[in-house]
Formats: sequence, C-alpha cells, structure tokens
Amino acid sequence: MKRIILSAALMVATAIVPALACTNFIITKGASTDGSVMVSYSADSHQLYGCAYKHNATKYKAGTMLKVNEWDTGKYLGDIAQVAQTYSTVSNMNEHGLIITETTYGGRHELYNPEGIIDYGSLIYITLQRAKTAREAIETIAALTDTYGYASEGESFSIADENEAWIMEMIGKGPGKKGMVWVARRVPDGYICGHANQARITTFPLNDPENCLYAKDVISLAREKGYFNGKDEEFSFADAYAPLDFSAMRGCDARIWSFFRMFAEGMDQYLDYAMGHNPANRLPLWVKPTHKLSPKQVFDAMRDHYEGTPMDMTQDIGAGGHGLAYRWRPMNFEVDGKTYVNERAIATQQTGFWMVGQARQGKTGILWFGVDDAATSCLTPIYCNTTEVPACMQEYNGSMLDYGTNSTFWLFNRVTNFAYLRYDMMSGDIRKVVDEWENAKLEEVERIDAVAANMSAKKQQKMLTKYSVGTAQNMHDAWVKLDQYLLLKYVDGNVKSEHKGVVDYVLKGGADHTHFVENGNGKQIPDKIQFPGYNEKWKRTVAAQHGKILEVK
Repeated sequence: MKRIILSAALMVATAIVPALACTNFIITKGASTDGSVMVSYSADSHQLYGCAYKHNATKYKAGTMLKVNEWDTGKYLGDIAQVAQTYSTVSNMNEHGLIITETTYGGRHELYNPEGIIDYGSLIYITLQRAKTAREAIETIAALTDTYGYASEGESFSIADENEAWIMEMIGKGPGKKGMVWVARRVPDGYICGHANQARITTFPLNDPENCLYAKDVISLAREKGYFNGKDEEFSFADAYAPLDFSAMRGCDARIWSFFRMFAEGMDQYLDYAMGHNPANRLPLWVKPTHKLSPKQVFDAMRDHYEGTPMDMTQDIGAGGHGLAYRWRPMNFEVDGKTYVNERAIATQQTGFWMVGQARQGKTGILWFGVDDAATSCLTPIYCNTTEVPACMQEYNGSMLDYGTNSTFWLFNRVTNFAYLRYDMMSGDIRKVVDEWENAKLEEVERIDAVAANMSAKKQQKMLTKYSVGTAQNMHDAWVKLDQYLLLKYVDGNVKSEHKGVVDYVLKGGADHTHFVENGNGKQIPDKIQFPGYNEKWKRTVAAQHGKILEVK
C-alpha cells in the first residue's frame, strides 16, 4: 500500500515519519519446516476495506480490452489488451501457487509518470491472472509496464512460487517515459527476507541471470538523473532511487529488523540502524535463520509490536492504563518545538487484510487469509484453486463507508476496537481463541491434503472450495460469539468471573447462560465480579501529575 506523504511544511523536519503502510516477509522452502515457500503480507491502509478478491479463470475473444482502475483510488486509468486465457486467483495468489505482494516506498517522486496506465495494485492482480511462475511474473510485470506505462511510485514486490522466492524493486522513469527501472533478486534457499516501505536492494550482481534480473537502463537512468556517478558494479538501487533517511530506517526497515531478530542471531548489532541513528550500519537484505520456520511462527511474526525492544510501545504512559500497543495517527507529535515519533510496528490498527501464502510442491497452495489488525485477528485456510470465496469476505459486502452486517471485516473491527479499550486483558482472551483456531486448522489441512491427493482434479477442486468457504464462515461465526463474550465479560469496566475460559465459550460449545458465575439464586445475576482498575505505571503517573487534588486525607 501507498506510504502517505506529509505536507511539504512538515517534511522539512528530517525526524518526521510519514504514515507508512504494508509489511512483507519471505521464507524460502529451505527455511520452512514443511518445505513450502511462504510470503506474508499486511495490506495496511486507513482507506482499504478488507476482503478476499476473486477472479475465476476465463477465456476471452481476440480484441477484448481490459479496463484498468487504480487499486487505491478506483480512478479509471485506461484500457489494455486482454489475453486469451486468464488463470483463477484468490487475493494475492493464483491457482498455480504464484504469490505476489507489495510494499510502497515512494522513492524519487519526480520519476512518477502521470500518463501511465497500470498502477502497482493492478499490476499485481493482472500478472497473477497471466503468469504461472515467479520468473514468468517478473517478465510479465516488465512487459506490461513497458507497453502501457507505469502509474505508481516506487514499489517492492515479493514474488514466489513453489520453488523460488524473489524480491523485485521498481520505480518509474518520469513523465513522458513508459516503463520502469527495476531489479529482482532471488532469495537464496534457506534464507528469509522482507521489506516494509523502503527499498532494500543495494548493490547486485550484473552477470548472474539465475539469481538476479534487472532492467537494462536501471543504471544509465540513475546516471542521467544525477543520482549516481560511480562504477557500474558499485551501483546501489536503493541508494540511487530511495535514499535513506530517519523515516526509512525507523518507520520502515525497523519492522524487518524486528522480524529478523526473532529468528536469526546477531541482529542486536543493527539496533542503532533500526532506531534511525546509523545509516552506515545497514540491515542485510536477507539472513539465515537459526532454525526453520513453521507456518504458525510466520503467522505470529506478523503480530509483533516490538515487544522486548526499546521501541516497545507498551512501556510508557502512551500505552494508557491498559498497556495498549498502538499509537493513533499521525506518526509524530510535537512538544515545545521538538518532534517525537509514534512507532510503526508490524501489527497495526489500520490493516485492511493480511495473509500468509504457502506455495507447496506436489500440493495445492494455501492462502491463509485474515482481515483487520493481525495481532487480534485470525487466519483461515483458503485453497488457491477455490472457485469462490465465502460471502462474509467477498468484495462489496460492505465498504469503508458502508457497514456490512455479514462482513468479517466489520465484525473483526468491532471486536478489536473494543479490545483497544482494555488491551492488557481482552487481547489475551482474543489470542487464546486465535491460537486454538489456527493450530487446529494447521492440523486439519494435513488431513484435507491426504484426502485430496486421491481425487481427480475436478473433484478435488470442488471439495477444497467447499472446505475453504465453509471454514471461513465457521471462523466468522466464532467471532460473533467472541464479540458477545467480550461484551458480557468486560462491560462497564468490570470483569465477570467464569467457570471456563474464552475458548470453551467461543469454540467448544460453552456459549450458554451457565458460562459465567451467577449468585446462586437462579435469577441470572452475576457473582464474584472483579474490579481490576489500572496498571501501576498509570496510577503512579496520575498520582505524580494530579496527586494533590486526588489524594485521600
């Protein structure tokens, strides 16, 4: 998603961080416990309605044209020639297991071409309909923009299939120039990579087409524009087209540092870079993890708030009386002429949808799909050959301006926004349900895979579609119960005692009038109500600031 640039008046302060969006992690097959290639993606935007986009495979007559509307704004950009046959897609994955996701870094704004027809979002979804493999996708992306013009600013793409994972970075050539300059690097097998709204590719091999592809004019354009004047082998894509600043390090690459530190050794040496203080100590493009990552570990990595680091937002009074791990936008504030940062963690409140795609050799790929804030939402498995998506996750089942009564996006937002009020308590209950659900589904898909392996392709697709749709609806129904549970338990700032926990109420059939403790008179009046109040940091801060007025004497 786009990184939203602040007004020109504010941008003069180098310490100001714009409101950045989207995070991607890439896990090669040699770095995963099950041999799958995984790509995670959070589509973060204050304007994006979270839903599962669906395109079914279609044949078209010669001469058919495809209307292109800008993904972020809906603005009509132009028409392009349609291909004879498209592949089916669900969200950011297609029926062949190809995965394409993105983060926007912006870069040199003068390289934006207002005459381009294909924006970054349309480029993703059109390419998914036309390519089978990661290398095919890179070729298709380059050909589409060369033919019709690129209509966005700087982008990083994750592109993966069952064998390979690539990071591709691109930017336009400026007004009047079609196409774009770009570099794509194959992530070495056994390694993990990531990007988060900052260009990550620096120098790259010029004669290694097996592992590195690039536009023929990627260096010459930089020379022409005055961005670079050294030897070709010294050329750095990121330094030329997206120079580092405090924002790029603290608001963007810090998220990748936090991901790397979960799984690789030696990441503390890059803390000063992540904090935005030492651009010379640049984070590596990829690292080798100390152990292979399971799908569940990747899911949970997307829920990070910098816990246990100097950027942990739960540790100061900004977290309020209940340890809220978020700060509302804007991403900076000013006190007495000094500007301060509101951190931008991996998990964020403005997520539209998020996913972890698994491209699997010899098996149908799986899209683990969710909506809203990753830290308090759940992923459900959708097989990439599905012919439909559940009604509760479909496009037009609500919008950011229209509440959908059967919309998973709005249901999850109801639950999460309530949890923000008393985060230290409610988020724990939500996470218990999340973990129970996701662990159960990870086991369940193994059984589904075994059954599907013995079916014809047609029967397999029918069964996997039914499973994907039904399971997503079951998750939605469980969240209806969770919504009810949290209101019952936490209404008006108190906490009701219960006989069993949240998992029993939401997932194991315990949602009835006997769940919470009543006073024994048969009148459904609660007993043993708790009044937990606020955390110690909040109490001490209030006492220090207003104690003379509040002190009991």
